[in-house]
Amino acid sequence: MRDGVEELQRLNELRQSGKMQWSENAHAWAAQPRDVVEALAHAGFAEYKLAVTRSRRDRPPTGGVWQGLNLQTGAVASAIWVQRAPDAESIVFIDIDGELIDGGIG
Repeated sequence: MRDGVEELQRLNELRQSGKMQWSENAHAWAAQPRDVVEALAHAGFAEYKLAVTRSRRDRPPTGGVWQGLNLQTGAVASAIWVQRAPDAESIVFIDIDGELIDGGIG
């Protein structure tokens, strides 16, 4: 993995702007999954797996998983999310090489 601060710069920007907030109760982030995935892609992780879960085909996703591989370092990033309610941010678990990215980033 590259320098941690540089690697997680976009995640830190999301947190600092209020678009991503740590939930101590859920031990996960409240955020838009798309924002998290874009931040990880900017950090050098190329998507190799994306799966979404729906209760019915005509409904929006209720959760999903995204995984990316950094081809230079071999590091793997994962984002797993669950939509809590239609009007609430998703709960997003972020992991890089088996290490949870928690509220202490930055």
